[in-house]
Amino acid sequence: MNNKSKRIFGFLFVFILAVSMITACSGGGSNNATQNNANKQENVSEEQPNNETSFTDISKDIRGNTAPTPEQISEVNATLNDTYLGDIFDEKIPNDYSAYPFKGDVTLDVWMPANRNIPDMNNHAIQKQVEKLTGIKVNFITPPVGQEADAFTLMISSGDLPDIIIEPGRYPGGFEAGVNDGAYLDLTDLMEKNAPNYTAWRNSDETRRKTTVTDSGKLLGFYGIAPYSEWMWFGMLIKQEALDKTGLPVPETIDEWHTFLTKAKEVGYSEPLNYGSNYGQIFTGILNGAYGVWDWTFLDSNGKVAWGPAQPKAKEYLTMMQQWNKEGLLNKDWATADFNQRMSSAISGKTAVMMDSPDTMWSYWKEQNNIDFVGALNPVLNKGDKAATTYKNFKRTGTEAAITTQAENVEAAMAWLDFAYTKKGWEIYNYGEYGTVHLIDENGKPYYPENSYMYNDPDGQPVAVALDKYRRHSWPDIRDEHNSNPLIVAKGSYSGEIRKNWTENMDTSAAIPPISFTKEEASREAELGNQLSTLRGEYFAKIIKGELPVDAYDKFLEEAKKMGLDEFLSIHQAALDRYNGR
Repeated sequence: MNNKSKRIFGFLFVFILAVSMITACSGGGSNNATQNNANKQENVSEEQPNNETSFTDISKDIRGNTAPTPEQISEVNATLNDTYLGDIFDEKIPNDYSAYPFKGDVTLDVWMPANRNIPDMNNHAIQKQVEKLTGIKVNFITPPVGQEADAFTLMISSGDLPDIIIEPGRYPGGFEAGVNDGAYLDLTDLMEKNAPNYTAWRNSDETRRKTTVTDSGKLLGFYGIAPYSEWMWFGMLIKQEALDKTGLPVPETIDEWHTFLTKAKEVGYSEPLNYGSNYGQIFTGILNGAYGVWDWTFLDSNGKVAWGPAQPKAKEYLTMMQQWNKEGLLNKDWATADFNQRMSSAISGKTAVMMDSPDTMWSYWKEQNNIDFVGALNPVLNKGDKAATTYKNFKRTGTEAAITTQAENVEAAMAWLDFAYTKKGWEIYNYGEYGTVHLIDENGKPYYPENSYMYNDPDGQPVAVALDKYRRHSWPDIRDEHNSNPLIVAKGSYSGEIRKNWTENMDTSAAIPPISFTKEEASREAELGNQLSTLRGEYFAKIIKGELPVDAYDKFLEEAKKMGLDEFLSIHQAALDRYNGR
């Protein structure tokens, strides 16, 4: 597309976007844009290479080899030969390499949010290896950390789009709105032909299929989809030394937690519970979940969508939290603390309990500061009640990618993304480079040896940084979190055991699957959701701090209903009904 065409597109796109945001009407021209690209795609790929690729079996040389030769390392890293990899999941990972190396000189522009652990994505070891194997060069466009939202908005409003966008759901109204407005391609008719590995993988399991298609049957892009439902990742973590000093067992009920935190304060932990964490709490609910007052939407006992802050025991929850705050059981900066402030507090003598990820805390507590810890199930009100959570993984994980309507070579863009769903792509994206980062065991499963760069980074970086430096932790791929997350599989790590225990021993019936909204619904849902979230945040924070009495909750609920709570829930219910019908 020439500059003049891009300027014209930009003008039209900004106009469409403005109209859609104001009137919530469907943007015009998206079908034509999709059809034009589909036609272009058909013209480009009239001749398809043979899908069968044969390799010399090198499994005897690679499996169980702890000291591979330079020639063996080159064979694994520089070729598409995957004969040494085993089949370790219920479904076999596809390995159609017929598109590689891609014919022609292609460079794709890919926009993605920055990662503070990766100074330059264009020089990332994984990216260089994928370029060589696919024959497709990529130029990553990454805004500065913290400026992603503004950069994305500016890019969309300018109308000058790259070939691929990682995290396309940032689009106003969501991923599907971007397709409807003509910014992203509808890949439904192109996917089977040009992304055979992604197609085979998503169709090999009903949950993966259901969570990667829209209510209307469209395939919008490439989603991160796992071989299994990942373990729950967020919860209550207690320093072992705090248990030792208090002489108390791991708490189960709210009353036991109050007793434990009070005793922890008496033995020296001045702010025993590090409570402030909106990045995890909003998805799972912990203390509030004991009262059924989940942070946001959930499924009630009848399978209908309900709103946590409006549940009957909300006043009981707020009374408890106000009391705990008054007694100094929470960190004083719980309402404002950022990640770095929380981690600084965590390793100090102030904190006895964190509400966080055991992977993160294994790095900060155990690996870097030799602080042992244990996990606790979410609190319950009554002894014997089953702990519960609104978090459940539906095999949709990592992130997603869209191909824009300005992509000059759609076939190349799809081939590059599709590589992540091949057996070779699974190995590289999850485990990094063979030899320096991972080896292959006797069963054909990749693993990190003790002398791996992952655990012995030449630059001295901790595992929490190396996990992004040598592999892709969150990506549109087959994410093998349980086996490839170095914080889980590191020698001595027990974070995976904690996460598995949480997952297997908590009720997830309240969890809502990954529903999607129509363009009209998305606009209204976002408007109501933002208003309700702000209202909830203000009232609950002021009540917990004691700035408002608990009875102020009645006014909160009244205002929420006037604001449109019933309409908000009806939008979610309609989306859930459509999801169930997929």
